[in-house]
Amino acid sequence: MAIETRIDNEAYERLALEDPDRKWELWDGHPREKPGMTFTHNDVAYWLGFMLGSQLDRSVYRVRVDAGRVHRPEATYFIPDVFVFPLAFVTPRLRRDDVLEVYDRPLPLVVEVWSRSTGGYDVAAKLPVYRARGDQEIWLIQPYERTLTTWRRQPDGTYAEAVYTGGLVPVASLPGVSIDLDALLDS
Repeated sequence: MAIETRIDNEAYERLALEDPDRKWELWDGHPREKPGMTFTHNDVAYWLGFMLGSQLDRSVYRVRVDAGRVHRPEATYFIPDVFVFPLAFVTPRLRRDDVLEVYDRPLPLVVEVWSRSTGGYDVAAKLPVYRARGDQEIWLIQPYERTLTTWRRQPDGTYAEAVYTGGLVPVASLPGVSIDLDALLDS
């Protein structure tokens, strides 16, 4: 569900905190509720989060699955399916109980899992925003086609694209971390 009224960042953060049972995103000032997802979508996102978390040093990184928000100043907030952030990004302000969990700085990894309800929106709206934010590595998992497309930020600011259909996939932005795509998609 989308709301046609345009709101500012402050109003959006208040809406998201006051209505915690709904997953509100904000696209160019317009609130949009992230819809419910299928078992396959949720299962892939959960297991990916688990696989990442089990390889990361908890004192350095944390993983979010369908929680927390990434922000681009132009009145845009998204809830990625999975993302990794350095614990150093968590300021004392974020630890308060009256502040929405939002990350403005580029993240090491942001992942969307394709679904029928949001697939077009993710590709057309979210992925370009992640690139504009400068996120280091962006993944799009297509669980039904059993593919993973990655975009990895290059030193010149462009992104190199690669497509995987199985095997061990390194997370270039997180040295020493890799995901067994076959195991993930067989979950």
